[in-house]
Amino acid sequence: MKTDSPLFIEASPPQSEEIQKSGSYHPGEVWLDTDGNPIDAHSAGLLLDPVSEVYFWYGEAKPNPNGAKNGDEIMDRTDVVGISCYSSKDLYQWKNEGLVLQARPDDPTHDLHPSKVLERPKVVYNSRTKKYIMWMHIDDAFYKHASAGVAVSNSPVGPFEYLHSLRPLGDESRDMTLFADDDGAAYLLFSSENNLTLHIARLTDDYLGFTGEVTRHFIEQKREAPIIFKHGGLYFLITSGLTGWTPNQAQYAVASTVMGPWKVMGDPCVGEDAVTTFQGQGTYAVQAPNGQWIFLADRWNPHSLMDSRYLWLPMEIDGERVAIRWKKSWSYES
Repeated sequence: MKTDSPLFIEASPPQSEEIQKSGSYHPGEVWLDTDGNPIDAHSAGLLLDPVSEVYFWYGEAKPNPNGAKNGDEIMDRTDVVGISCYSSKDLYQWKNEGLVLQARPDDPTHDLHPSKVLERPKVVYNSRTKKYIMWMHIDDAFYKHASAGVAVSNSPVGPFEYLHSLRPLGDESRDMTLFADDDGAAYLLFSSENNLTLHIARLTDDYLGFTGEVTRHFIEQKREAPIIFKHGGLYFLITSGLTGWTPNQAQYAVASTVMGPWKVMGDPCVGEDAVTTFQGQGTYAVQAPNGQWIFLADRWNPHSLMDSRYLWLPMEIDGERVAIRWKKSWSYES
């Protein structure tokens, strides 16, 4: 997601210590880690590590004010810093594990140089290789590189070794997500064809390359920010529209296989502000310890990206139907 928008979100004070320890979510408020600092992990991807049985939250670190430059033009973007990681046993309290993949400021040609684009990190565990695999959107400042980058680590808290970027099977790749199925197969889902069409490509057994199997979906419908999860034997796919930083209406689809075909079901959001996904853009879905599925989104503030907030909301799933309703505060136990 990129480009300018009139949207501006006023800053609010950080959550109190009482709220932080309440075991509940407060969408749109500043969310503090266990050290009392705002969580800095945007366009999140979550991993429930099967080895440690701990949750890990990976996201774009944006600790600095806007002001990155493209030539002489100051953009509504920040320099690349790296990918941050937080750990939790309950999905409420998050410990800062630091940067697990860092920018490369000494090499202007490197994909991870601060002048480049590093977005939407997602991590899965490969039980065959015992490695943690991260895929991410890699681009130049003008979004012309349109590639996917891959990194690998022996530990969920890194450090991750950056391998390279590529266009999957020669196709453009921008907003993306990573999905490992329960049969061990993994897939990269990415906006392609100048963001007009969504591609789903199967990865090799080591999750580092592509088998050549790929399908195209939502052709020329301009869907991005894909979220995929499996529930009750069905696959659910939630996407956003393509309007830059400006929030828009979400859409979801259902399929019996990852590669489709996908049946479009409509907007999963219900109620006031549903047409703007509650002023947010989806990034991931995670299942809480009690089985509750949670929809994760970013509420972008393009004028101060470091102050973009997190929206975590419960999903109601009934067969093929999904409903996401706004909650000012909630917990998955209630």
